[in-house]
Parts: sequence; structure tokens; C-alpha cells
Amino acid sequence: MSRYLVTSALPYANGPSHLGHLAGAYLPADIYVRFLRMCDEDVVYICGSDEHGVPITIKAEQMGKTPREIVDRYHEIIRTDFERFGISFDNFSRTENPEHYKFTQDVFLRLLEKGYIVEKSMKQFYCDKCNRFLPDRYVGGTCPECNSESARGDQCEDCGSWLDALDLLKPVCEICGSTPVPRETTHWFLRLNAFQEWLEEWLGSHEDWKNNVLNYCRGWLKDGLRERAITRYLDW
Repeated sequence: MSRYLVTSALPYANGPSHLGHLAGAYLPADIYVRFLRMCDEDVVYICGSDEHGVPITIKAEQMGKTPREIVDRYHEIIRTDFERFGISFDNFSRTENPEHYKFTQDVFLRLLEKGYIVEKSMKQFYCDKCNRFLPDRYVGGTCPECNSESARGDQCEDCGSWLDALDLLKPVCEICGSTPVPRETTHWFLRLNAFQEWLEEWLGSHEDWKNNVLNYCRGWLKDGLRERAITRYLDW
């Protein structure tokens, strides 16, 4: 008997789920898991709410709440919605669990020990009006690739480009609307480029994937993977 671990993207606990979420990430996985169970395969379907990161703090500031109030509210809403739709998770958890903290710290330290995480100086937008450095999603602007005016500091949803906030045209602070300025700062970076060759070989062994998925991944690899910052200036 084969053993299967199926996961779906963790929904941010900054708002309720909608039908697009269900149809795109959870219903297809649920159908696949139910099929495996009918075939008496050993399968576990895992998911949970993502309760950390910039989307949470942005929502909290917009609503005048604490991040904890936001995640407690929306985790319960999301969990209840999945139950009502009959999505058959074996475990639906949350990233605020102590087990998640320990596991994340262990992964970070192992990658750091192996040299796959490095500390580097970089330039990052700073808002003089808000008196703070701006994590990527706190910056909005125009995409330099497709000229979409709704790009974020980490990517453009319209064309799928992976962006650096400093590359945005007409950047603005998403909190106050003023124009931020670049300043020097220090962060931890994951050396994604160290895995370029391995990922190209691994992707080549999955020709059965959908063409749009393969082409999306190949596009990232063709552009060349870069070191990516994995830390943010956040209290939460």
C-alpha cells in the first residue's frame, strides 16, 4: 500500500474564504483524497490557517484590532466554513501552535547550519510619515513588467511576476499613501539559487503536470532563482 500526504495552501487568517478559494485549492484536493480513501490507500489530508505575516498585520491595522484578535476571529470562521462545505481534512490546525513554532525554528537552524541561509544588507523602503520600514506587502505601485497599477511589493497578481518592492514604479506606502524612500537594512536570506540545478532536474521528472503549471515554474527557473529575504520588520 502506498502512503500519501496531501496538503492545500494555508489560507491567511485575515478574512473569510470564498468560492474561488474552495474551487481553486481545496475542492480538487478533497476529491483526490476521497478517491484515495475509496481505494483503501493510506492518506492524510493536512491544512490549517496561516496566522503570521504581513497580511495579518495589515488587516489588524485597517480594523484597529490586534493581530491576535484578527487570527482568532478568522481562524474560527475559516474552519467553520470548511466544515460546512464538507472539506474532509484529517487535521486542520493553525500556525500559532507551539508545535509549529518549534518545527519552524528547527528548519531555520538546520538550513542556517548548512549555509543555505545568510545574513545580508539590503535596501528596503522606509516611510518617513509612518516612521517605519515597510515589508513587501506594505508597498504598492505599478508593475514594471505589465504596467498593472495594482502590483504589490512581492509580486504582480496580473502577470505573475516575482518582484522586488524597489522595482515598482510609482511606489506608495499602503498605510498612509505617501511615497517611501529606500534605506539600508539587514535581513536573513534563503539561497534559492543554490537549488536551481536540483529543481530543474526535479521539475523535468514531472512532465505529467498541467502545461500552465509547468510553464509557470519554468519561467521562474529561466529567469534564474535569486536569494530571497525571509524576515520582515513585524512585531507579530
